[in-house]
Amino acid sequence: MLTKKRNDEEQFIFSRMVEGDKKAFRFFFDKYYIDLCNLVNVYIHNETMAEEIVQDIYIYFWEKKENIQIESSVKAYLLRASKNKSLNHLRNEKTKRSIHEKLREVAETTYEMPSNLLDARQLREIIENAVKSLPEKCREIYQLAKVNGLSYKEIAEKLGVSVKTVDNQMGIALKKLREQLRPYYNDIFLLFLLWLVR
Repeated sequence: MLTKKRNDEEQFIFSRMVEGDKKAFRFFFDKYYIDLCNLVNVYIHNETMAEEIVQDIYIYFWEKKENIQIESSVKAYLLRASKNKSLNHLRNEKTKRSIHEKLREVAETTYEMPSNLLDARQLREIIENAVKSLPEKCREIYQLAKVNGLSYKEIAEKLGVSVKTVDNQMGIALKKLREQLRPYYNDIFLLFLLWLVR
């Protein structure tokens, strides 16, 4: 009976949040934030990254509040989201390590500079021109992320936009850059490998 009462209370507070009540959102943040951070840290063993993951979950929870379906309880939803995010993070880290290992293996092979390979200066100019050709908002967000090394959350706060907007603009930027730089992929990749083995 107590569980049903608690779930009814949560459903009511969640319905207020869906209507845009920030105090209702704050209720769920204060109530579960520490527990979620502890749960994520059990999976990834990195307290700082665990906090970032949980913060991303809460950002999504607020931005997508109108579309979220709560089947049993808000707590259950947030716990499931935290577990899934943690597992995705671990899979991504494993993939990155695998790629780095393969790059190291390839980099250990001796390469001779192909005669038709564009030099670094030419490629840098091509890449810079491709970035300059991006729409203004895409270019600004791309440079903040790739040149200044800011996270999507930091960029969103700096520009006063949502994290989703940053994500969408980065997607557009990367798609346009891939299209423009596709003819030079071999040159860029080979120069990267040659740089690794110096």
